[in-house]
Amino acid sequence: MRRKIIAGNWKMNKTAKEAVDLVAGLKNQLKNIQDVDIVVCPPFTALTEVVKVIQGTNIQLGAQNTYWEDAGAFTGEVSCVMLKELGCAYIIVGHSERRQYFGETNETVNKKAKAVLSHKLTPIICIGERLEEREQNKTFEVLKDHIENGLKGITGEEAKKIIIAYEPVWAIGTGKTATPQQAQEAHSFIRGLLKELYDKETSEVIRIQYGGSVKPDNISELMAQPDLDGALVGGASLKLDSFVKIVEGSK
Repeated sequence: MRRKIIAGNWKMNKTAKEAVDLVAGLKNQLKNIQDVDIVVCPPFTALTEVVKVIQGTNIQLGAQNTYWEDAGAFTGEVSCVMLKELGCAYIIVGHSERRQYFGETNETVNKKAKAVLSHKLTPIICIGERLEEREQNKTFEVLKDHIENGLKGITGEEAKKIIIAYEPVWAIGTGKTATPQQAQEAHSFIRGLLKELYDKETSEVIRIQYGGSVKPDNISELMAQPDLDGALVGGASLKLDSFVKIVEGSK
């Protein structure tokens, strides 16, 4: 049985002080949750303060992005070496907003995922189709492209350590959510692709999260689907009550 994982992607929100206030509340209200992996991904500027609050708790730290080189003349970038030293265990790679606004491609996602794995960290690799691609019945074509090229050169043993986050781009921040059936259909297709790329055992180990307007009132139904292993939560992770309810509802 794959263990559920709920990760909060805070995006460009929360000052360091606001981040500390939020995780202090999460630490208190989620302290008895033992059967779900809980991850928070604050902005880079809040990581050092957040880790002080969650150290030794059941909440783990993640980052929203990284660069594939360990060091060098790459102004504005942050490396896996730096993030690991701060206490990050997870790094989000290839989020649709990174692809849309900052030119991320399958090639850069692949380089970043390999870098994350090389430092014994867990990449949360984001994939998903835009609205026009879904309307043109290209969902599976897009997912196949993202998976095959995003995971190129990643071995079966390495693949067991990754997390895939399926994010239908048309559902992110729009209030629209893929129905549980639509989400399951995509997740099942992704797991089938992973079986083709690797083998059945590996495909059964890899956790696949759903991301796209996840809220307290839809989490239970989404998590009831056999191939949904958790959620990558955006806006609802910025509020204490809603994120707590999502974690509790995912069990």
